[in-house]
Amino acid sequence: MKPQLEKDKFKHIYKVKVRFNEVDMLRILNNAVYFNYLEQARIHYVQDAGLLPPKGIFSDNRLYYMARNEINYLKPAFFDDELNIYTRISYIKKSSFGFEHIIERDRNNDVLAEGKGVLVHVDPVTKKSAPLPPEFYTKISAFDRNVEIIGQ
Repeated sequence: MKPQLEKDKFKHIYKVKVRFNEVDMLRILNNAVYFNYLEQARIHYVQDAGLLPPKGIFSDNRLYYMARNEINYLKPAFFDDELNIYTRISYIKKSSFGFEHIIERDRNNDVLAEGKGVLVHVDPVTKKSAPLPPEFYTKISAFDRNVEIIGQ
């Protein structure tokens, strides 16, 4: 399988190093660990975009549920590999938005995996989807000009 995502559309990079406890019996990075890396990359993305509340990640009573999470594994990562995780929000709708990720090995720029995810903004009382706050659109659009605004 060949990479499908275009790296030049990504502004944000989060770096990780594969730790010993993340490698499985096959001596490769365990497939489930990739999801942990993507989650950390998403958190750093929204932090760098200025969307985390000043008192901490859960202090504003906003909820976001992961509605979809997928990865295409292209090549294995190994213990001690340094990885670049490229992250971007590709689109924003009325109550949801989509992330895209590329994971590459730093030393040779091999693309190891690509991922996509959809998060939904949820009302904390009803637990049903709710419109994204206006500042979400403003801050993400200012941080990353490649985002497509589909609904507001």
